[in-house]
Amino acid sequence: MKNYELLYIVDASISDEEKEKAVQAVTSVVEAAGGKVVGEIDKWGVRKYAYAINYKTEGFYVLMNFEAEDTAPAAISSKLNINKNVVRHMIVAK
Repeated sequence: MKNYELLYIVDASISDEEKEKAVQAVTSVVEAAGGKVVGEIDKWGVRKYAYAINYKTEGFYVLMNFEAEDTAPAAISSKLNINKNVVRHMIVAK
C-alpha cells in the first residue's frame, strides 16, 4: 500500500452542514476504493482562488492523507469528478 495526499475544494456557497456531508462523502469514496484514511482530515476553511472557477472566487479547502493500492487514485478521481460539491481535486503520491 502506498501513501497518498488528497487536496480538494468544496463549493463555499453551500451551508456548513452540507460541507460536512461533502467531506464525509469524499471519505466514504476513499474507503470504498479500498483506501484507509491516515490521521486527521485537515479542513483549511474558505480561501480565495487564484482565478475564478465557475464564476466563483472562494472555496472550502480540505486536505486528507490516505493509504491505498496503486489503482485506487484513478477510481477515487473518477468518483470525485462527478461529485457536484467538489470543485477541484488533486491526488499526489507521497
